Amino acid sequence: MKPKGTDPRILSLAAEVAKSPEQNVPVILLKLKEIINTPLGSSELKKIKQDIYCYDLIEYCLLVVSQDCSRIQGGWTTVSQLTQIISHCCVGLEPGEDAEEFYNELLPAAAENFLVLERRLQTCFISAAKGEEKDELLHFFKIVTDSLLWLLGGHVQLIQNVLQSDHFLHLLQTDNVQIGSTVMTMLQSILQINIDDLLRIGGRTLHSILDEIVFKLLSTPSPVIRCTAAKLLLLMAESHQEILILLRLSACCKGLRSLLYKQEPGSEFSQELRQLIGLLSPKISQEVEDQKLHQAACLIQAYWKGFQTRKRLKKLPSAVITLQRSFRSKRTKMLLKLNRQKEEEDHKLQLQLQRQRAMRLSRELRLSMLQVVHPGQVEKHNREIEDKSALIIQKHWRGYRERKNFHQQRSSLMEYKAAVTLQRATLKFLVKCRKKRKLFAPWQGLQELIDARRVELKQQVDDYIRRHPSTHMSDVTSRELHSQAQKQLQHYFMGRVLQERAQQHREALMVQISTNIEQLMKAPSLKEAEGKEPELFLSRSRPVAAKAKQAHLTTLKHIQAPWWKKLGEEAGDAIDVPKDELSIELGTLFIGGTKPP
Repeated sequence: MKPKGTDPRILSLAAEVAKSPEQNVPVILLKLKEIINTPLGSSELKKIKQDIYCYDLIEYCLLVVSQDCSRIQGGWTTVSQLTQIISHCCVGLEPGEDAEEFYNELLPAAAENFLVLERRLQTCFISAAKGEEKDELLHFFKIVTDSLLWLLGGHVQLIQNVLQSDHFLHLLQTDNVQIGSTVMTMLQSILQINIDDLLRIGGRTLHSILDEIVFKLLSTPSPVIRCTAAKLLLLMAESHQEILILLRLSACCKGLRSLLYKQEPGSEFSQELRQLIGLLSPKISQEVEDQKLHQAACLIQAYWKGFQTRKRLKKLPSAVITLQRSFRSKRTKMLLKLNRQKEEEDHKLQLQLQRQRAMRLSRELRLSMLQVVHPGQVEKHNREIEDKSALIIQKHWRGYRERKNFHQQRSSLMEYKAAVTLQRATLKFLVKCRKKRKLFAPWQGLQELIDARRVELKQQVDDYIRRHPSTHMSDVTSRELHSQAQKQLQHYFMGRVLQERAQQHREALMVQISTNIEQLMKAPSLKEAEGKEPELFLSRSRPVAAKAKQAHLTTLKHIQAPWWKKLGEEAGDAIDVPKDELSIELGTLFIGGTKPP
């Protein structure tokens, strides 16, 4: 969406860029420098920058910068001025709705293009032969570096991207004194802006930067680079204790103290170099041990915190699932509650409409009845209607009251039914236990003998012994007799069990016979029977067959009798059938499941 109240110069410039050929666009974009450098108030300058960004002129500048300089009109001069325009437009710009695109895409792309441009200038500077050409390229290199520093000063979050870039590391590793001093100065300015981002970059990148600074400090003959490297190391070591420990314990920095001691103090060493020597040369060896212990403690803490974090992350899915389940259940309950309320409201509305409709119909019916009924019968008719209405109201009220009482007594009724069920099961179990006890111990529960009965039984035993004198019996014979008695007793008890089972079987057969008789009595007549219905009433019992034969003959005799014999009969009177008629053809009657005798 284009902003309202746009500067006419920006509108004309955007239109000119859109209409002009590609080779003339870089020169046209240089007019932005005059617009930006116009002495205006801060609010007006912000408005101009917003208009430039909204019309995509900054993106046009980035596209021109990323192209080959040999194809651009004006060469490095045009490109360096465009970098100044990009940095000045991006600093202090408030993108508004497109803030995410501006901070996450445009700014990192601008910083990366500046570093690529510096690498191109570095390559051209090294390959240049003339001194004047080298001076011009070095001037352009410094302009691009200043533009990058201006951009980083306005947007500090880009420092981490610049330090992690491979192009910046290649620039730092140059052997040229002039380019190297410019890059070292740029790094010093970056760290002065925000040195905390130095620890946020990867460990490998940090080691590479420190190694390159130490290398330049020890091996570069230029005093400017050595002084800048000393300032950088001193700034890093004083700002962060971790970097100081790394410098003391790192393999690439072990010979740093001895090499610094070998240097003769002179004009090229500044106060920062001497302070760095003091930092890297602890007086007490205990300090180094403390640093090692501190590093080990940090390592242990890191491993422990990582273990705890991974443990929490493992539990996180289950916690999230539980949270989602509870949230969804709560949401479902709320939706059900809302639906139930809506249904109740709809039901109430329907009931109200039904009542209104019923009232309207009753009034219309009453009016129509008043028109039809005789005037003398109006009061009687109204009284009847009132009585009917009262009865209906009483019926509904009593039904509501009984239902309410039933719901209130439902729990006690369920408890009563449960108690009855438990009592019935317990009583059945106790009856079974008593039967088993009586079966295996029949002598228990017998009535005790009275004294007269004991005397009588004793007299009978004595008489029997007198009449049947006992003979002498050996122990072997006594044991055999005892075993025979035990066998007979066992046989008696087993026979008793079989007798009980036979009795139960007889009772079951009697019940089956009575059931079959009832089914046959309820059977339809032959005229009404259809399909395979007669097969459902076949029985294996001969008494049932005889009963069925009797019923069949009774029905036939009743049908064949003349009408004058039926005059005195009533429905349900029994008709006598001779026994010889019952025995006729009984053997030919089909009995289901058996063959005729």
